[in-house]
Amino acid sequence: MVNVLRLTDVTYARNGRAILDHLDWSVEDSERWVVLGPNGAGKTTLMKLATGNDYPSTGTVDVLENRLGKIDIFELRSRIGLVSSATSRRIPANESVRNLVLTAAHSVEGRWNEHYDDIDVRQADRILAEWDLTDLADRTFGTLSDGERKRALIARAVMTDPEMLLLDEPSASLDLGARERLLQMLSGFAQSPYSPAMIMVTHHVEEIPPGFTHVLLVRDGRVQAAGPIALTLTASNLEATFGMPFELTETNGRYTAVARPSI
Repeated sequence: MVNVLRLTDVTYARNGRAILDHLDWSVEDSERWVVLGPNGAGKTTLMKLATGNDYPSTGTVDVLENRLGKIDIFELRSRIGLVSSATSRRIPANESVRNLVLTAAHSVEGRWNEHYDDIDVRQADRILAEWDLTDLADRTFGTLSDGERKRALIARAVMTDPEMLLLDEPSASLDLGARERLLQMLSGFAQSPYSPAMIMVTHHVEEIPPGFTHVLLVRDGRVQAAGPIALTLTASNLEATFGMPFELTETNGRYTAVARPSI
C-alpha cells in the first residue's frame, strides 16, 4: 500500500483558537474514508490541508508522499481531484457539460483556446458515460439540476485520473431520489480496484455509500475515533462525536442513526 495522506501532530490555529488540535491521521491508496463530525469540528480545514490550500500551524502534512512546504503546490494539486461547493461556484453557467469535463485536462474552468488531443476527448466521453451524463453533454452547467451538477463535478474531478479524490458533502442539498442515485454511483466507483483513494466529508451516516472502508470521527478539532467502518462507526463513538445518544442500525452496508428516546 502507498500512503496518500498523513497528518502528524497537526495543529491549525486561527485568532488564538485551535481548529485542529494535535491531530494524527493516515490514509492509504486502497482506502475510502468518510469524515464525520458536527459543524465546526474541523472537517473543512482537513480538506484544505489535504489539497495543499492551507498549511498547519504546527506538525506536518504529507500529501502523495510529499511534505507541504517542500513541493511545488501546483504540481501537487494536479494529482488531486476535488469536488466542493466552491468548485461549483467557479464554473461558468454557460459551460457545456462536455467542456466542463474536458477542460480538467488543462486545469481551467471555462473553454477558451486550449488544444485537446483525441485521447482527451475520448477520455471525457468515457467518463461522461460512466457518470450517466452522455445525454446531458451538450447542456449548459447552469441548466442542470443539483443532482446532475454534482455528477458533472465528480466527472470533472476524475477526468485526469487523480491519485486522491476528495468529496466535500457531495450529496448536500439533493432530494431523496437524486441523493440515492448519486450514492449508488459513488458506491460502485468506491468498490472498483482502479479507483483512487477517496475521502468524503458528510454530516450524516445515511449518506455513507457502501464500499467506503474507513471512518474518521472528529469533534472540536480532535479525533474521537478512526478506523474500519465496521469496527469504528458505533453508537458510542457517534455519541462522543455529536454529544447525544444514538441508536445506530446497518442494513446492506447502509447506516441509519436516530436519537435515542429519553426515558
